[in-house]
Amino acid sequence: MYWLLIAVLAADLGSIRQEQNLERRSEMALEYADSSLSAARAAYSSGDLEKTKAAIGEMQESVDLAYESLTETGKDARRKPKFFKRAELTTRELLRRLEGFRESMSYQDRPLLEAAWDRVNEVHDALLTRIMGKKPKK
Repeated sequence: MYWLLIAVLAADLGSIRQEQNLERRSEMALEYADSSLSAARAAYSSGDLEKTKAAIGEMQESVDLAYESLTETGKDARRKPKFFKRAELTTRELLRRLEGFRESMSYQDRPLLEAAWDRVNEVHDALLTRIMGKKPKK
């Protein structure tokens, strides 16, 4: 059942990449990241570490896609922060959920999440910097 869920999610990630509207693509990718994290928790609960690793990888890839899509818009996050702020809030929530997941894991399994947590944190910080950072000099 979990492989089916991951297969459906993988198909969705491919369709997300086809979305022409970059802001919508970013939102869809973050929704996908959230569902991937839920799939990772379910797989871990059932004791399948391979499925857990795959779902965590999908989540991380989705967060990267969301950030890349927002960057490709070419919009200034300080002037038009709507989608950047939504992404920042979503990545903050993902970090919170990742921390809760990490706390529920066995000590030996926690390294599975470290790279993903680090990457989501980097994206979150980059989004904050773009929204709140200093105005670039011309």
